[in-house]
Amino acid sequence: MKTWSITAAAALAAAAVFADESEAEEPDMFDFGADLRIRQELMDNVPGLPGGGLLLRAPRSGYRNHVRFRPRVWGEFTPDDNWRLYMRIADEFRWNVRPKSHKTTFPDEAVIDNLFIEAKDLFDDFLDFSIGRQDLYNLYGLDHIFVDGTPGDGSRTVFTDMVRVALKFPEVGKVDLFALHNWDDNPLRWGTRRSKHRSISGLGGGAEVEMDDWGWGAIWTGETFDWLPYQVFAMQKLTSSFHRGGEKHPSTRRELFGAKLMPKLSETLSLQFEGMGQVGRNGDDDWLSGWSAYAGVNWRDASAFNDFNWTPFAKVGLHVMSGDKDAADEDGGHHAWDPMWSRGVNDSEMFLYGTHYGAAWWSNMMFLKLSAGMEFSRKHCIVASTGPMFAETQDHMGGGDGTYKGLLSQVRYDFPILLADKDAGRRYEIFGHFLAELFNPGDYFSTDRPGWFFRWQVELKF
Repeated sequence: MKTWSITAAAALAAAAVFADESEAEEPDMFDFGADLRIRQELMDNVPGLPGGGLLLRAPRSGYRNHVRFRPRVWGEFTPDDNWRLYMRIADEFRWNVRPKSHKTTFPDEAVIDNLFIEAKDLFDDFLDFSIGRQDLYNLYGLDHIFVDGTPGDGSRTVFTDMVRVALKFPEVGKVDLFALHNWDDNPLRWGTRRSKHRSISGLGGGAEVEMDDWGWGAIWTGETFDWLPYQVFAMQKLTSSFHRGGEKHPSTRRELFGAKLMPKLSETLSLQFEGMGQVGRNGDDDWLSGWSAYAGVNWRDASAFNDFNWTPFAKVGLHVMSGDKDAADEDGGHHAWDPMWSRGVNDSEMFLYGTHYGAAWWSNMMFLKLSAGMEFSRKHCIVASTGPMFAETQDHMGGGDGTYKGLLSQVRYDFPILLADKDAGRRYEIFGHFLAELFNPGDYFSTDRPGWFFRWQVELKF
C-alpha cells in the first residue's frame, strides 16, 4: 500500500508509450492515466517564517533546498456524454537537502485527491452538477476567492469536498451554487506514522491547529452584453476554533458580498474591476470585517506576429486587501481581509512560504503589479512581472516602522520537451519550467537583505 502509487505510475507510463505507437481508437467508457511531477526549490531570506503563522513569526527564513516528487494515478468512467465518475490518488515525498528532515520522505502517504460524480447538460442543457472531492483552483474564474483548499501541503493537492450546481439561462446568464468543506486533517489517506495528522489548513503551528472550514454561496454570471461580462456573488465561510501557541482561537463566521466587471474595449484590450466586503462574528462575539478591491488592464494580441504565430500579452493591476493595526495581538485583530479560499500562489511562490499570517494567507496588502510576456506555442511561454508591495495598515508584523513591504519581481519560462499529438488521440507528453523570484524588502521589515526563490520542474503526463 505504501508504494503502490509509484509502481502504478511507472506501469501506466509504459502503457501510455506503447499505446501512442498505435492508431487512436474510439473512446471507451473506462479510461485511466498518471502523471509524475519532479521539482527542486531553493530559497533564502524569505520574509517571515515559512508557514510559521501568527505567533511564530521571524524577520526572515534561512536557506532551504528540497526536491519534491509527486506521482498521481487517475481513472474515470464515462457511460455517456452527460455523466462522469472520476478518481485520482496522489502522493508526494521529498528529499530535504537543507534543512534535513525525514517528515515527508519516501513513501510518505497516498491520499484520495479527487473522487467525484459529474453531470453536464441535463434537462436540455439547463443543469450541471458535481459532488465529491474535486479541485478548487480558480473556481468560477474568481481567483481572489478560490485557489487552494489545502495550502498547508504546498501544491501536492488543491482539493476540497464540494457540491456544485449550475443553472443555465441561455443569452442571459447562469447561477452557480456551491457548498464545500476543507478538512485540516485528511481522513482519506494511507501512509507512515510521521505523516499522520499533518495540518493542511495552512495556518502552521503544528498538529494542534486542526482548523476545519466550511462555506457555501451563489454566483450570478451575466451574459446579457457581450462587451460587459460580469459576476455578482455572495457567500459565507465558517472556521472551527483551534489552539495554537497555548492559546485558544475562537471560531469565526464571515459573510462576503462582491461584484466583478470585465469590460471588453476591443479585440485586444479589456479591463477588470472587482470589489468585495466582509462582515461577521467570532466565537467571542467580536465584530469582524474586511474588504478587498482590484483594478486592472489586460492587453493580448494574437495577430501581432502572424508569421510566427506568437501572442504577446501585458497586464497591469492594483490589488488592495485590508489590514488590521492589532494583527500582532494574540487574537490577531478583527478587521484584516480574510482570503477565504484564495490561499495559494496568486502572485508569488516565495510568499507562500513567507507570509506572517499563515501559509499563503494573503492579507494587509497593496500590490501594484506589471507583467508582460509572450506565448510561442502550446506550453511554451515566457512572462516577467514586477511591482511594489505596501502594507494597507501598519500592523507591526514585519518588525519595521514603515508600510513599504518591498519590490517583488518574478520571471517564469515554460517549455515543452515532448508534446502529444491530440488529433491522433495521444496524450503522453513531457514539459517543464524555470521560475525565479527576487524580493527587495522595504521599511516594513526589520531586514534589508533581499529574499530569493528559484525552482526548476519537469512533469510527465500519460
